[in-house]
Amino acid sequence: VQLQASGGGLVQVGGSLRLSCAASGRAFNSYAVGWFRQAPGKEREFVAVISRSHRTFNANSVKDRFTISRDNARNTAYLQMNSLRPEDTAVYYCGARNRPWYSNWDNLDFYDYWGQGTLVTVSS
Repeated sequence: VQLQASGGGLVQVGGSLRLSCAASGRAFNSYAVGWFRQAPGKEREFVAVISRSHRTFNANSVKDRFTISRDNARNTAYLQMNSLRPEDTAVYYCGARNRPWYSNWDNLDFYDYWGQGTLVTVSS
């Protein structure tokens, strides 16, 4: 599968953005999809994941502000980001996995495929 992340941009503190992760190929509904982000000079960190059965997990840093979802009919996963803060500034990446679910969903190794990133900049 090939992944295409989009929807990034410049937003003010407290604003919202919705990122999209569009997948090519078939059987998107068999993939778990996750979002990670990487700020300048920092390692890539987990943001959120959604399983094939729509079970979701978020990082504590974005809990109650970010929501991950998926639309299998559109082969697309989304990350709705509300109440954005300057520390949310990063390049956001989506990843996908079609192997069985495992407990390391917040690790890079969980994912088999990655899209290019989309830049989110939150200005104060």
